[in-house]
Amino acid sequence: MPRIALATYDPGTAPSKDPDLPGLVAELRAAGADAEARFWDDPDADWAGYDLVLIRSTWDYTWRTAEFLAWADRVDALTRLLNPVDVVHWNVDKRYLGELASAGVPTVPTRYLPPGPPPPPGAEPGLPTGHEYVIKPASGAGARYAARYTPEERELAVKQLAHMHAEGLTAMVQPYMRGVDQHGERALHFFGGRLLHASRKGAVLVPGTPFDAVKTAHPKLEKWQPTAAELDVAERALAAVPGGAERLLYGRVDLIDGADGQPCVLELELVEPHLFLDLHPESRPRVARLIIEAAQSS
Repeated sequence: MPRIALATYDPGTAPSKDPDLPGLVAELRAAGADAEARFWDDPDADWAGYDLVLIRSTWDYTWRTAEFLAWADRVDALTRLLNPVDVVHWNVDKRYLGELASAGVPTVPTRYLPPGPPPPPGAEPGLPTGHEYVIKPASGAGARYAARYTPEERELAVKQLAHMHAEGLTAMVQPYMRGVDQHGERALHFFGGRLLHASRKGAVLVPGTPFDAVKTAHPKLEKWQPTAAELDVAERALAAVPGGAERLLYGRVDLIDGADGQPCVLELELVEPHLFLDLHPESRPRVARLIIEAAQSS
């Protein structure tokens, strides 16, 4: 009977935002595993006592990235951690999009603005002047610190950049792909090297919403049948992961339509993607089986 820990976040007195967790723990136990959810930052957790520690919903890590990565390193030294710790380090920084683009994977065009000395007056970083754009952190989740701007809202955008840089965050600047307003964002979930299921959600960023407002991360979520083009781009993105896709237990590829109307990668979620098992309950037994197999092979 393998011992499995599903690493999650501590919600305090509020309910957990992970609806998948109770059902997945129950499914693992029904399949014969000794499984439990543990807060990743629990100082009393004996991570060495597990055959597998699976990162599931550590959704507060983007506020404490250095602490989270140090935890992942410690756990990896004690037992098997999935996804692999080097992939975790690579994926928490969305500068990986540049690597995917260099590998020929269609991605949303992205420019990175790291923190540094304040620019002199009138020399603020260049921002798009002919189209809407998005600013968000290179390490973030749940649309945290993400906002959508028109060229006329430059002053607000510069204030956001200053705020993020003061917190030591690298900013990403991307064109706003208007196709998401019509066709939404598609999430293709892979588990054990094969497509598990797919979902589609509506546009997250509403015009005029402040960057520090809490957003609805998955509006109008529904089941989705991916097209051949979407599946091709998703598989190419996973194949470009350092060390190869075969090392991954799970992954989620978020796609939107690019300027040419074809799918391109918005994000590649390899650390703690929401699996949407509440939307796809038929996938739960397969996920549990693959987790147990991974624990038994450690």
